[in-house]
Amino acid sequence: MNNLPLNEYVKSKRKALGLSREELARKAGVGLRFLRELEQGKETLKMDKVNQVLYLFGMQLGALPMDRTNLIEP
Repeated sequence: MNNLPLNEYVKSKRKALGLSREELARKAGVGLRFLRELEQGKETLKMDKVNQVLYLFGMQLGALPMDRTNLIEP
């Protein structure tokens, strides 16, 4: 997988498959509003619903290492 942010990944996969938001929402079993918010990068979303969408692409949420070079050390 590439290093796209989640919202961009979902949007690009949806478009690559030729699906409208309505079609993807229906296939994933989530609401259209939820899918819009996901694709727009809303920071607070239910993980189970995100996984419902990602499941259609053969993916799931997971922990990734962070770039710690920009963190403020105490």
